[in-house]
Amino acid sequence: MGDIIQIRGFELVLFCGVLPEEQERIQPFRFDIDIEVDMTRASQTDELDDTVSYADVMDNLADALGSERFALLERMAGRTAELILENPLVLAVTVEIKKLRPPVPHAVNTTGVRLHRGR
Repeated sequence: MGDIIQIRGFELVLFCGVLPEEQERIQPFRFDIDIEVDMTRASQTDELDDTVSYADVMDNLADALGSERFALLERMAGRTAELILENPLVLAVTVEIKKLRPPVPHAVNTTGVRLHRGR
């Protein structure tokens, strides 16, 4: 991996799950995202246009994912990667999503997935 923009602990409340009640009510998810981008130019120019704005990434994810429904965390993570890779400056992305209140009858803090996608 080269230069990385990190987003840690980004929380969204979304529809995701295979159980009927999960498709009827939103629930919290935590995102940790690594965006690989060549920061050479931005590190020289100090210009936002020469890099990927993490604020724009979060705004875009909140808007897009908030209007969609998912059965699987795998699909939500894949969709997240697709949205981030729409920016031509992004070389690759690693997305980790944790379901903060998984509906299982066991003691567990979170469940989640992590995937990596590149060009």
